[in-house]
Amino acid sequence: MPSGIPRTIGDVRDELELRFVKGHGTGNDFVLLPDPDGDLDLTADLVRALCDRRTGIGGDGVLRVVLCAAVPEAAGLAGRARWFMDYRNADGSVAEMCGNGARVFARYLVDAGYAQPGRFHVATRAGLRLVEAAVDGDVTVDMGPPRIIDGPGAPVTVADRDFTATAVSMGNPHAVCFAGDLDVAGLRRLDLTRPPSFSPVDFPDGVNVEIVVDRPAGVAMRVFERGVGETASCGTGACAVAVAWAARRGARPAGAPVEVEVDVPGGGLVVIWQPETVLLRGPAELVFDGVLRRAEAHDPVG
Repeated sequence: MPSGIPRTIGDVRDELELRFVKGHGTGNDFVLLPDPDGDLDLTADLVRALCDRRTGIGGDGVLRVVLCAAVPEAAGLAGRARWFMDYRNADGSVAEMCGNGARVFARYLVDAGYAQPGRFHVATRAGLRLVEAAVDGDVTVDMGPPRIIDGPGAPVTVADRDFTATAVSMGNPHAVCFAGDLDVAGLRRLDLTRPPSFSPVDFPDGVNVEIVVDRPAGVAMRVFERGVGETASCGTGACAVAVAWAARRGARPAGAPVEVEVDVPGGGLVVIWQPETVLLRGPAELVFDGVLRRAEAHDPVG
C-alpha cells in the first residue's frame, strides 16, 4: 500500500468474520469487539479502518472486550476484575482510559450476560475502575482521584484563541481552557476542525483540550480529543472540567461531595467530585450489532 493512502476495511480485515457491537455515551461512539480469549490481532490499521465513517463502521474509538487473564498487561488484575477494556483511539493509538467508553463497556457486559447488574470492576490501562450498571438506565463509573497539575498553567491555542490552560490528569492528560468571554451560543460557534497547539514539554504524550463556559446549572464544554478530533462528548474530559471549574471557585470537596452538571454537544453528564475520587454518571446505549464480512475478490474491469 503506497504511503499516505488510507487503508480500508478490505485491506486489513482478517480471514475470519469479525463480530462487533456499536454503542455510544452522549454521542461519544465506539466499536466494541468481543474477544474474550485475546485472539484478535488488533492493529492500528484495523482500528483506523473500523472507525472510518465512510468505509468502515464509524466511531471515536474501539473497545476490545477481553478477559484480564488473556492480556499480559492486565493479568495481574485478574483476581479483582474479570474483564479488561482495551481502548484504542480512532487513529489507532493506545489510550489509558475513556470515561464514556467505560460506561458503554459496562453496559455491554451486562447486556451480553458477562456481568451481573450492579457494581463490578473493569480493568483499564489507568487501573481498576468500579462501575455501577443496572439492567438499563444510566451507568456510573468511579474514575479515580483527579490530579490538578500545580503551576502557572500551560499555554494552549485552540479555535484561534490563546488560553492558559489548567492541566488535569484523570489517568489521561487534559488541558482545561476557560473562555470567560463566551456564552453557550458563542461556544457552539467555535471552529474546532484544526488541532490545538501546545508545548510537548507540558504534554509529552499529547493532550485532550476542553473549552469551557459557565451555564446556569453548571458548565458547558467542547472537546478536541487527542487521536480523534472533536467528539460529541468526553467522559474523562467532563471530569477534568468539573474538577478544574470547582477548584477555581474554592469548592473542593471536604466533607460533602461537589456535584457538577456538564453539558456536552451529545447530551448531559453528572460529575460528582468526592474527597477520594470522582464519579461520572450518564447514559450508555448499545445501538446495533453485526458482522464485518470477509473481503471479496473482484475481477479488474476491462
